[in-house]
Amino acid sequence: MSATGSTLLRPRLLGRATVTAVVGLSVLYTLLPVLWLVLAATKSRDALFGSDLLSPGDFSFGQNLTDLFAMDGGQYGRWYVNSLLYAVLGAAVGALVSVACGYAFDKYRFRHKEKLFGLVLAAVMVPQTVLALPLYLMASEAGLVNTFWAVFIPVLFNPFGVYLGRIFSQGYVPDEVLDAARIDGAGELTLYARVALRMLGPGLVTVFLFQLTAIWNNFFLPMVMLSDQDLYPVSLGLYAWNSSASVSPEYYPVVIMGSLLAVVPLILAFALLQRFWRSGLTAGAVK
Repeated sequence: MSATGSTLLRPRLLGRATVTAVVGLSVLYTLLPVLWLVLAATKSRDALFGSDLLSPGDFSFGQNLTDLFAMDGGQYGRWYVNSLLYAVLGAAVGALVSVACGYAFDKYRFRHKEKLFGLVLAAVMVPQTVLALPLYLMASEAGLVNTFWAVFIPVLFNPFGVYLGRIFSQGYVPDEVLDAARIDGAGELTLYARVALRMLGPGLVTVFLFQLTAIWNNFFLPMVMLSDQDLYPVSLGLYAWNSSASVSPEYYPVVIMGSLLAVVPLILAFALLQRFWRSGLTAGAVK
């Protein structure tokens, strides 16, 4: 190999090594907390305080799981069902609303369309914590504070989902197909439900997954809206238990076990829907 070729190869190998190192550090940064959570969930309270996570003995996974669902009269089970209702149902309805709005912004012409879409983009940059107090005041006026609807209704409207819905509509739904369906006599609602919505399937799944993750991890809004523990989602319930753990150490193992179970729905959702999610992101990126 010539000296010139060796000189060109060296920066290329150095670049690959740098990229590999960065990716490896990112993977470790992501997986090490999960590994710690899995190991800690198998240990008793004494092993947790004794820092014996790596020891093969003192395996208490089954006991911790039993204690989790028995603690405070089975409160965790109610929180888990609440989170599933808030997240799964809210993400499904919210994804349908977002994709429908994005489709309307893409395919229809109306006054001030781009200005309204600019407001949608501006709303994407507004932190959700800023909206918590106005939402609380509105819910208080409507008599919805400390109810299921106080948490469920606000998560149905997602500006970022509307933006994605428009991008996916541009990438997946050709205008020629819609024009042909209109010539055949299809109305606008039939056109959307039977033609466009089927083409928007990957985009719908992508928006659903983003919504699911955001709602499942939602903490501040339920904390502001709810005082009845029977309505808590998992995130707020585990926070309440963790706050009590400083006084009652028996909460520590159940908080860890509850945190481990809390990530299972998200992992399952991404694993089961990854084919649609990947194709949806690819279409959005290409567009």
